[in-house]
Order: sequence, then C-alpha cells, then structure tokens
Amino acid sequence: MPDEISILGLAGKVALVTGGGAGIGRATAELFARAGMKVAVAEIDPVRVTSMRETLGPDHLVVEADVRKADDVARLVEAVRGSFGRLDVVVNNVGDYLGFKTPFEQSTEAEWNALYHVNLLHMFHVSKAAIPLMRASGQGGSIINVSTIEAFRGIPMTVVYSAFKAAVTGFTQSLAVELGQHGIRVNAIAPETTNSAQIVATPRVPKENLEHLKRWFPIGRFGEGSDSAGAALFLASDTLSGWVSGTTILVDGGALAAGAWMRMANDAWTHLPVIQSDGYTPRPEAR
Repeated sequence: MPDEISILGLAGKVALVTGGGAGIGRATAELFARAGMKVAVAEIDPVRVTSMRETLGPDHLVVEADVRKADDVARLVEAVRGSFGRLDVVVNNVGDYLGFKTPFEQSTEAEWNALYHVNLLHMFHVSKAAIPLMRASGQGGSIINVSTIEAFRGIPMTVVYSAFKAAVTGFTQSLAVELGQHGIRVNAIAPETTNSAQIVATPRVPKENLEHLKRWFPIGRFGEGSDSAGAALFLASDTLSGWVSGTTILVDGGALAAGAWMRMANDAWTHLPVIQSDGYTPRPEAR
C-alpha cells in the first residue's frame, strides 16, 4: 500500500525496472511500489522472478526476460502495455558488470562484446522500445540509467567496462536533448561500490581493516541498494525533479569529490598511499 511518500505525485504511474530481482533494482522496485506506482520488473533469473512476484503481489508485473535481446525487450514492453496501458518511468538498471579484470592489451573482442551487451546495448534496446509507449500518454516521463562512478574517473584493468560506462553519460545527455520536446526527462545515477547480489563489499573487508572503511569515503561506508533507489525515486518524481534532465547524480558517499584524499587514524588528511593493504585482501601476517 502507498504510504506518506505518495506525496511525490507518483501514485498510479507505471514504472519499468530492469534487473529488478536483486540489489539496486530490487530496492528501486520496492520503493516505487511503496510510492504507489504500478511496477513492472524485468529479471533474467527465474528464482528471483518468483521471489519478486511474491514480494510485489498481483497488482504488479514481473517478467522473465533477457534485456540484452531485442525480442525479449519487445515482449517485455508489450506485456507492460497489456497490463497497464501506459509507461511513465524506465529504470535501466541491468549492468555494472566489471567482467574481465585484465590489462587492456590482453583483453579480447569477445570480452568487449560481452561487456557491451551488459553495460550499454540493453539500454539502447529498452529505451528504444519504451519511448513510443511513454510518449503515447502525452504526459512526459522519466528514463533513468544506472551507471557508475567509474564513468567519471580512470580505473585500471577494466578499461573497456569504464569506456562503456562513459558512453552511458553521452547517451543520457543526448537522449535528454532529443526527448525534451515530449516532456520526457533522461538522467543517470552513478553509484560507488554498493552491496548487492553482484558485489558483496562490506562483509569481505577483513576485521583488521574495518576501521579503514570509515576513512575511504567521506561518508564512511559502502553504498546500499536503498541509496540508489532513493536517487531513482527523486528522478522519477516530476514534483521533485521536473526540470532536471541530462544530468547524473553521483551516489558515492562523496568519493569523487574527495579524489585521492582520505582521513587517517589521527584525523589528519593525506592523498598518499599509506594503507598497507587494499582493505579487501587479508594479509598473511594479520591475525
């Protein structure tokens, strides 16, 4: 049932969330439902499909689909049309797949193509199929692309991944300009490391490094799915973000603003590598 966040003007709106069975996608789908929206979820994993159907209930739609495939996307959007007759918000959440951690010169074209399909192509498929249904209502809409902070800084060993994420920024900006005449806003969300089904961040930090975790980010923790879901809710709401388009919200605990700066144990600041390990990898001498 909708609660106090229905004041955001989203009650009765229809949202499609891809990759909505876990992590950021699931948190977003559940938050949208709380806001009174009708939610359609696309999920590739059948176990997660079943789980989401049980969680959301019969008033919502969960479709097993691989959004890397144009035929699956066409079937998905047709299911949204048949169930709800309209579409107001699209969250292109599938992606954030780092994939192959190798020097660029050792990467292969097959790896490039796999990264392309997961991190960029699906946004093309879903957005292209969704736009006509969004435009048909004559009431505008919001497309939200989930990117990553790595679109805005260099990251070694995952060069191709980062390149596709940078492309998401260009796609977001250009599509925003193109669709503005129809009242459709296009924005992106760029999270830093977020605990999810793909990335189990906090639990794998060794106990002796937990104190460092508080110092890596100005807001001293990894992200949670709810952090990005809140940003998506903001971008979905015309009440809150009706004149926001073509931009990216950084959901990163202040990491990009900090650059290389971090707070040391004595509360002084440094931009030099003073931590003995990366915080994830246990050291043999640590007991």
